[in-house]
Amino acid sequence: MVNRRIEEILRSGEPDDSLLVQGWVRTKRELKGFAFIEVNDGSSLANLQVVINEDVPEYDVILKKVNTGAAVEVAGVLVASQGKGQRIELKAETVKVYGEADPEVYPLQKKRHSFEFLRTIGHLRSRTNSFGAVFRVRNACSTAIHNFFQERGFLWVHTPIITASDCEGAGEMFSVTSLDLKNIPRTDNQAVDYSKDFFGKPAYLTVSGQLEAEVMAMAFSNVYTFGPTFRAENSNTSRHLAEFWMVEPEMAFCDLNGDMDLAEAFLKYIFKYVLEKCPEDMEFFNQRIDNSVLATAENIINNQFERLTYTDAIKLLEKADFKFEYPVSWGLDLQSEHERYLAEQLFKKPVIVTDYPAQIKAFYMRLNDDEKTVRAMDILAPKIGEIVGGSQREERLDVLERRVLAQGMKLEDLWWYLDLRRFGSVPHAGFGLGFERLVQFMTGMGNIRDVIPFPRTPENVEF
Repeated sequence: MVNRRIEEILRSGEPDDSLLVQGWVRTKRELKGFAFIEVNDGSSLANLQVVINEDVPEYDVILKKVNTGAAVEVAGVLVASQGKGQRIELKAETVKVYGEADPEVYPLQKKRHSFEFLRTIGHLRSRTNSFGAVFRVRNACSTAIHNFFQERGFLWVHTPIITASDCEGAGEMFSVTSLDLKNIPRTDNQAVDYSKDFFGKPAYLTVSGQLEAEVMAMAFSNVYTFGPTFRAENSNTSRHLAEFWMVEPEMAFCDLNGDMDLAEAFLKYIFKYVLEKCPEDMEFFNQRIDNSVLATAENIINNQFERLTYTDAIKLLEKADFKFEYPVSWGLDLQSEHERYLAEQLFKKPVIVTDYPAQIKAFYMRLNDDEKTVRAMDILAPKIGEIVGGSQREERLDVLERRVLAQGMKLEDLWWYLDLRRFGSVPHAGFGLGFERLVQFMTGMGNIRDVIPFPRTPENVEF
């Protein structure tokens, strides 16, 4: 007897097929002489209906055990379904219960649960329709990311999670230490003596793999990272996580225009792939979570992104017939409300803003000839604001050294990064995309904690 996934059965199963199904019971309905159970194995939003007749061995015992949440294995034959909304159902010949779930205490019953409540049972919430759909879409997004870059000859590189460098210069990093916190070694001036620590110097969880990706791009031309990053930013909001995944391509012999072209093609590819691979899940989000999800995806796929400079964006915002909470002025960073106004109200499609003031951007971004702006770019999307941030990197050693010092950093701490500009330097560019922001944007989920299996946020490290 063939063991098959429910998604495949619902798609291509035919009456008289003998098969084996393993999964978890979603619902049970008892009638005289038989019962219906809905079984789900995570492969599909839809369940497979199983009919258990009283001639099934140990029928009475089985019926007491197959409650919502129970893990079961059903062997049987597919038959044409007489009910509405389903083409086929499985007529059980044998039912094995692997693990029971007491209906008096099992927290997931046949009713709607709030996302806030489901976060408190993160070990079980993946069994719900909403989270099953989220994590299938997340999986499809991951696959699409790798496909996009692999089809274009990029090398996937694994950058370190433990690092001594602060790529963003923000200082919001988690420290990594093997020191005994009850007996911290001190220097003569009472500073922490990091020479006694595991690495002999301060070490942190990475906020970005970009600097290391630049190293690899100087040997392999086109590379990308896709892995976990960390921010010790005490932001208890619906848009922030302390641990999240980042996608960061880096391209040698590439300028800002090439960077923008790749980022736009990348987003279009991801959305198109997910719509093709997860149509039922995306339709679920459109019906149950946000009725603009499918329209937003089509907007991404079918529109050429608007491109304008930061200076022009500021002029448009200053002229806007709209009352912003935060001030608009050249030299200030754009807030989410400004970004969303540009993408949602003004252009009604994704917008790429370029050439930001140097003072509000990172040291590694290429300085323009005006000495005031850098070759940076952000992609702003309707409903979420910034979704991609990137730049052409500064390939000129003297300018980079000046920028490092201007931001209060030490040249010796970045000796290896500066070496890239000494030996075979080339124009290069890249961008970063917060993976959870992408999944949140794609699904319409209101809180970023609901698009990662085990969210890490201030005062929350459960599961």
